[in-house]
Amino acid sequence: MSAILNSAPFLSGSIPLQLQPLLAAGLGGGSARVRTGRVQAMLAANQPLRDALGAWIAQLLSVDLLVPEVYSKWRPLVRDSIEFLFSRLSGQRLAAKLVEQIDLPVNTPPASRLLLLISRMPGIQKLGQVLARHQRLEASLRAALSELENGMCDANPRSIRAIISKQLGTRRLEKYAVKLAPAILAEASGSAVMRFTWRNPDTKRRERGVFKVLKPYVRECFSEDLQLLQQLSEYLAHRRGYGFATQHVADMVSEVRLLLQHELDFVREQATLQAAGRTYRISLGIRVPRLIAKLSTAEITAMSDEKGVKVTDVFPGRPYLRRRVAEQLVEALVTVPLLSRDPQVVFHADPHAGNLLYDEEAGKIVVLDWALMEQLSRELRRHLALLVIMTVLRNPGGVSEAIRNLAPASERRDPDKIRLIQERVDRFFKELPYNRLAGSVDAMQLLDEIALQGVRFPASLAMFQKALFTLDGVLHDIAGSEVSISYLIVRDFVIRLLVSLGLDHPPLSIADLMAVQRSGLLYPSRLGASALFGVRPNLQSNA
Repeated sequence: MSAILNSAPFLSGSIPLQLQPLLAAGLGGGSARVRTGRVQAMLAANQPLRDALGAWIAQLLSVDLLVPEVYSKWRPLVRDSIEFLFSRLSGQRLAAKLVEQIDLPVNTPPASRLLLLISRMPGIQKLGQVLARHQRLEASLRAALSELENGMCDANPRSIRAIISKQLGTRRLEKYAVKLAPAILAEASGSAVMRFTWRNPDTKRRERGVFKVLKPYVRECFSEDLQLLQQLSEYLAHRRGYGFATQHVADMVSEVRLLLQHELDFVREQATLQAAGRTYRISLGIRVPRLIAKLSTAEITAMSDEKGVKVTDVFPGRPYLRRRVAEQLVEALVTVPLLSRDPQVVFHADPHAGNLLYDEEAGKIVVLDWALMEQLSRELRRHLALLVIMTVLRNPGGVSEAIRNLAPASERRDPDKIRLIQERVDRFFKELPYNRLAGSVDAMQLLDEIALQGVRFPASLAMFQKALFTLDGVLHDIAGSEVSISYLIVRDFVIRLLVSLGLDHPPLSIADLMAVQRSGLLYPSRLGASALFGVRPNLQSNA
């Protein structure tokens, strides 16, 4: 046995005695499938062996190298999380992953090992994506997580083509003369995208499209991954020393669950594509893929093939043009839905850079992947707009009132919740430097802080907050701090108001406009008091 283990090129250092028979089974003769079967048989009903294997996998990945020094306090948590997840993964999946690791070359970097380890694990992949989009993360870690996301390629072109053929059937493929591309265009945690051409009977022309196809293993692995993540959240909550991370982990697990549930609901996404098309029908600088309903099913979404470059790669070395693209993004994803006159409006709830293209020839933003979306009512948008405007105007009374109105009626009747909102708002403005402009991101962070203290808000509002935080990170990558979401919201609102001679002011009412005007008149005095005394004046009115 020792001869077999010593011949393994990837093994360095001492191997726990308990694991040597298991590793020998994975190293012995036979195909990968045969060796996987041997390992799986040994793992069955042997939790101590699984625990030892989980610890060894964490050691193999070199957690100290994966997690930068600035996050050193997170290293034990990351190590424990890896041990927990892989010691409890189903026998078949765990055995296959062990054999894959054994077969890797000796000099395979830890990041590459991790990428292969989480392949065909949609829940863990999605968790990495969620982490990568947190703007507050240290830059090198965000870049490493983004590389993991970009390197995701665990789908097989042949299997994707087979799914398309089975779902659509020979008759439909022949009727519309569908021709598939030979390779996969892109992959996400739960789906793969493949280009095609087809004959559109309405235009009598061949047109380009893309199929978004559910990966074959996703439904099978989805429930196990979510169950593992939930168990991990509960496990960490009861571990000593991890109190600083308990809420973060629970929130991320909830977000991953929501993201994957929506990502697997292709019928919902298809309806959303059509609704988004209606929302942006008169917007000149924005384009949404057009649904091809004739070629869509419950596990395939067919849509127009949209050209463009990733928004963060647009116009290199041309800061003015990049700033203009960033402004178009805010218009597309914030001001158009927020200032719409429609009773209900959809908004894109996952605006990371991978979902956003820019067509340089047409000068248009292209918004992809509408799996995660939410709807905002006119009343909710009204109070959101007031919250942003009153934050910009440094009006604590107006901000408090807007936050109260965003909460459900039961929360507004609770005097303790009302007092908590007022205290948090007061503290925010007292700590706000007089020379820093407050804006929409500040307002969303204030909402987040109040929610963590126990005040409930609608789920759609929480989704809007997360979307705004994600978009703010994208804007920073494009134009640094040159673009302000709140400034563009106010600018577009004022332009609409002036062009319509005061008649077009959705979602605000006439009374709202008057309140904003009064608050604007008192803005210089509030700013001056902050500059002189280091605190805001005690204004509790909505002036």
